Amino acid sequence: MLKSVRNHLEFFRQFRQRFETTGSIAPSSRFLAQGLTRFLAQRTDQPVRVLEVGPGTGPATDRIVRLLRPGDHFDLVELNESFVDILNQRFETETAWHQVRDLSRIHQMPLQDFQPTEKYDFIVSGLPHVNFPAEVVELITDRYFELLKPGGMLSYFEYMFIRPIRKVVTFGAARERILRISDIVDGHAERCRICRDNVWLNLPPAWVHHLRMPGDES
Repeated sequence: MLKSVRNHLEFFRQFRQRFETTGSIAPSSRFLAQGLTRFLAQRTDQPVRVLEVGPGTGPATDRIVRLLRPGDHFDLVELNESFVDILNQRFETETAWHQVRDLSRIHQMPLQDFQPTEKYDFIVSGLPHVNFPAEVVELITDRYFELLKPGGMLSYFEYMFIRPIRKVVTFGAARERILRISDIVDGHAERCRICRDNVWLNLPPAWVHHLRMPGDES
């Protein structure tokens, strides 16, 4: 309990210092974590490769590590060094995390710089796309699909109604940025989204988007 409180406080501190990359005042709820890992939980018995982007203090990671099996591979890409320290500590001290430590690796870098040797069956993203410059959103979202296997699943979330509200209440360059981000993410969704989940028990409530990479893995 005390460790959870410390993680929440560190998350809030990072939110105040780095709003553009943290994007929320609190870590994701367990209900949002369940939504993000919905398709990973339905996996087959075959080994899978999983990538988590922007895990933060690890609320979705805590769900992912419990779904991993021998033979799986799990990469985490996190830019914030404070969050990386927390994630490393959790892999050392928490039983469920420690059990899959040998299957897992943390990479402190932007997703755009991440160069794995193989592609992924599942990508789970906690990045706050709406806070980034539009050109960065385009690079990141394109990178998701470059890293997915054919038939692979991308799951990411956004807070409910934030983009639609910002389209109405912002003006000038800020509004143009939101409109461009909407074009980018909605374009991917129109091509690849298979469903959207509503997660009300989160602060704030969120939509979870599930997109499947075209093609079937041979």
